[in-house]
Amino acid sequence: MSGNFAALVDAVAGRRPRHVALRWDGGTMTYGDLAARVAGFAEHLAARGVRPGQRVAISIPNGLDFVVALLGGLAAGVTVAPLDVLLKDDERDAIVADLDPALVVEAGIGGDLMERMLPGAGPAAPVPALALYTSGSTGRPKGSLLSHAALAFANRSWAGPVMGLCEDDVVLAALPLAHSFGLNGALLAPLLTGATVRLVERFVPETVVRAVETDDVTVLPAVATMFRRLLDAGFAGAARLRLGVSGAAPCPWDLVEAWRARTGVRIVRGYGMTELFRPLSYLAGDPTDDPECVGRPVPGVEVRVVDDGGLAVAPGEEGELLIRTPAAMDGYLGNAEETAAVLVDGWFRTGDLARVRADGYVAIVGRKRERIKRGGFSVFPAEVEAVLLTHPAVAEAAVAGVPDATLGEDVAAWVALKAGAVADADELIAWCRERVAAFKYPRRVRFVDTLPRSATGKVLKARLS
Repeated sequence: MSGNFAALVDAVAGRRPRHVALRWDGGTMTYGDLAARVAGFAEHLAARGVRPGQRVAISIPNGLDFVVALLGGLAAGVTVAPLDVLLKDDERDAIVADLDPALVVEAGIGGDLMERMLPGAGPAAPVPALALYTSGSTGRPKGSLLSHAALAFANRSWAGPVMGLCEDDVVLAALPLAHSFGLNGALLAPLLTGATVRLVERFVPETVVRAVETDDVTVLPAVATMFRRLLDAGFAGAARLRLGVSGAAPCPWDLVEAWRARTGVRIVRGYGMTELFRPLSYLAGDPTDDPECVGRPVPGVEVRVVDDGGLAVAPGEEGELLIRTPAAMDGYLGNAEETAAVLVDGWFRTGDLARVRADGYVAIVGRKRERIKRGGFSVFPAEVEAVLLTHPAVAEAAVAGVPDATLGEDVAAWVALKAGAVADADELIAWCRERVAAFKYPRRVRFVDTLPRSATGKVLKARLS
């Protein structure tokens, strides 16, 4: 298994076989036992006729079976594609058709695993470790192919500078493990370190609070909405909890401050995407936080900011953010055209607009592909969303363009208010009009109970109406 990510976890088992690797409600598993189960699953795949280089899809909830199937697939030399268990049948079928796997492993009735053999694609070299599918919020899902080397680099970055993990840490895994943030930050980085992973099948505030308090959780990776729901549930911290880690979606600064004030614990924020894991972040050992920035490149990662012609802009000026990292995907499965559009000479075009300060910290200004063209003016939703979130009554906000016969597009906002708070559309429009240029503020505000989000917390703007 030379060069195989599963071998790195197996090496931890050789070093400390009796240490608890996984803990869940009602059970634990040591690294030694986990290594044996992983090897057994790899042998099972071979016995089923799955060959190295083929692809295997797993649709399994957070838990022991997911971990064993994922690592066992890697150990067997196949490309593993974790699928979100919340996908509808049509969504899952579309991904499976695109993936063309040799085997689909999914949770059946009563939790037993079911397997479907399919014709599958033949062996390919080199063999990617993972095929991680994007949320599909801007179109059909695309499978990002990640190598074993990319997986190792990303998780060493997660474990070391970003989270500062040690073998005595206990990391909560309540995030969906089928997505890159949960998979890396909550599962693989801790296992690479020799820490303990506390598995939670799905996020329920009361369940998470109990797990954090009774199982001595030290690191809590979560999306912003999870941190907010924990505060709403009255969570006030725990004895050993030392760090929160946010990802998948922006974490508002007011939430960071409220969390620290209530719990005494810092939230490390960062920036990344499925194709890149987490190349930019604040670091566990760096006390510097800035509400306007997402951190600096982790060691080994480079950033550039370029104009529409691809030329580098002056320091501090705004342009598209490009990233070069050993954790970048090799490409999209079966989609050379879209791969070529985002990977250019080793640089990944994020589609995000950013500024890089002289000290290396990166501020994300907006989404280039979400740019609203209002009467010839460019409006970037993130800027307006940030202003709305400063209103004391606003819990969540999303801004997008809507068709307008005169202007081409106009600016609209979808807002969820905090519990018990009161505000009307005119008040919020006036709030924004006072704080942004005249062409930027929303002319329409629609109130919702909550914003539609993917399993990783990203707002699904295509579902706003």
